[in-house]
Parts: sequence; C-alpha cells; structure tokens
Amino acid sequence: MFEDVEDGFVQERREPRVGTVSGLALMTGATAMAAVGGGHHSVFATILLALLALGMAHAFTVEIQRQAHRRTGRWGRHDVVNTVLLAGWALGALAVAMLPYPPAPMRVLGLLLTFSYAAACAYFVAERRRAVAEPATPVEAPVSESSPV
Repeated sequence: MFEDVEDGFVQERREPRVGTVSGLALMTGATAMAAVGGGHHSVFATILLALLALGMAHAFTVEIQRQAHRRTGRWGRHDVVNTVLLAGWALGALAVAMLPYPPAPMRVLGLLLTFSYAAACAYFVAERRRAVAEPATPVEAPVSESSPV
C-alpha cells in the first residue's frame, strides 16, 4: 500500500470499505452515551470515557478522509452505502433526542450526535465529490535501493 500526498491529503490506493466508517461512528456515539448516561460512574471514569469518545471521533474523521480520498475516478456503491449509513445514524440519534423518557443529558447528547453525524455525512459527500472531480495523476512505482538499475 503506497500513498501519495496531493494538496495536503493522502491519496489512498486501498479498496473501498463500508464497515470502518459506520463502525467508528457507532463506537464514538456509544462511548459518548456511556460517558453521559452510564449510571453511577466516578468522575474519573466519566472523564476517561469522554476522552475515549474524543479520540474515536478523531479516528472517525481520519477514516472519513481516507475513504473520501480513494483513487477511484467515480462515485461508487460503497460511497452511497457510507452516505446512507451516516445519514441513518443521524436520524437514529435524532430519534433518541426526541423521545420523552431519556434524561435531559442523554437528549442533549442525542442532538449533539445528530448534528455531528449529519456534519460527517456532509463532509464525506463534499470530500468524495472533490476527490472524484480531481484529475487522476499517474503513479510511479517506488524504486527500492537494493534493485539493480
């Protein structure tokens, strides 16, 4: 797996994947929900869970960038699935926020997750469209120092 840097973004050559974006989105939201509404946590445990959720949010953003900047010249089936799943998680988080029986902190976090998932979906679509619109550049194979010239 070789990578080239163009315009500040790493151009990925690997195959498209669906599970990583969706899985990181769900893990980030679930960890945040555990931090906010996990019952009788100590302050230390709540802070650790919140920091873990922030770290996973960063990994989620990086994976969105990696999937958006793949080297395919078109919008593919995997891109549609990633977009639909992110939009679905935004709707699911909105449903949690609109239910009358969760406590107020859980409802606020549901709204925050709704906006976060919707922003992630819009970011993925914008970055993927930008990557598809860029002209493909030829890639040279790397030359190892031990190979004869």
